[in-house]
Amino acid sequence: MFGESGLPPPYHPPVKRSVEIAGHKTSISLEPLFWDLLRQAADAEGVPLNALVARIDAERIGAAVPPGLAGAVRLWLTARLLAAAGAGF
Repeated sequence: MFGESGLPPPYHPPVKRSVEIAGHKTSISLEPLFWDLLRQAADAEGVPLNALVARIDAERIGAAVPPGLAGAVRLWLTARLLAAAGAGF
């Protein structure tokens, strides 16, 4: 079913996928919308998806209170969208 925008609704259970960070595999569960946004971000930055996730992982580890990796990816993507929209936070 499609919403008023003509796009499928963003509500979908998380999908678990494997990524490689610093030579080891780990899995992340993200909703398909976030997987799509992550792929778009990696393409826009000209880096492989694994490299982008590794960069987000390194940034989150440096936080005072590091979130989990999936949460860090969601937060990073949201911050990126807000920055692109010119919204400060």
